[in-house]
Amino acid sequence: MDTSSAPAVPGAVADGSALGRLALAELRLFLRDKAGPVFAVGLPLVLLVVFGNVPFYRRHRANLGGYTLLDVYVPILAAFVLATLSFNVVPQVLVGYREKGVLRRLRTTPVGPARVLAAQLLVNLATAAVAVVALLLVARLAFGVPLPRQAAGYAIGIVLTALALIALGLLVAAASPNSQVANAVGVTLFYVMMFFAGLFLPIATMPSLLRHISQAAPLGAAVQALTDATEGHWPHPVQLITLVAYTVVFGGGAVKWFRWE
Repeated sequence: MDTSSAPAVPGAVADGSALGRLALAELRLFLRDKAGPVFAVGLPLVLLVVFGNVPFYRRHRANLGGYTLLDVYVPILAAFVLATLSFNVVPQVLVGYREKGVLRRLRTTPVGPARVLAAQLLVNLATAAVAVVALLLVARLAFGVPLPRQAAGYAIGIVLTALALIALGLLVAAASPNSQVANAVGVTLFYVMMFFAGLFLPIATMPSLLRHISQAAPLGAAVQALTDATEGHWPHPVQLITLVAYTVVFGGGAVKWFRWE
């Protein structure tokens, strides 16, 4: 991510408008750097198109409840979007700001760490919303994958997943001493989380121990909530509570350990 430009935040603004201006500035910087949007929005769509054009992924399977692998992978790809933003984009941006002195300059304004982190949260929530909607529409229109039957439950699942994962990404950014560490931790978290989300092995086919671990992991709980909503069921309360708990713990840690320099 390009962090050579700093968001301009008027020092005299100490109310809610500071967050709005900071978020708009962050959005402009995010869109200016093409790599972030393309990677977060484009790569899941590319994977969807690749999977959708392979007959193996479009066969109905008894061990998946009669669904196809493509049906199973759409909620996983939605989680992929959120994981990409949370672990590969957010830490790099904030740690880059710290290394270039941007955060040190923001420290002299009334912005505060909570607003800096909240601005990143808003930008990435907006990006995630666009990416997930695009993913669902392409899956439906191009490959006949049904839209989520429990739309409200799906939307709540997406929001809670985004909050939990971005909070974890913010914590990585807050605690990492430099961009190399942030990148290494982010990449590691991405692949570990995506494994328990079922990207490499569908959750339904995992051994019992791995399924239990997946249920406790943020992305495992997220994918199961999204899958339930896709099939027309309200996400299980345990899945939603798990995501809320991760949001509170990671978000609180991100604010507590946030460092300006």
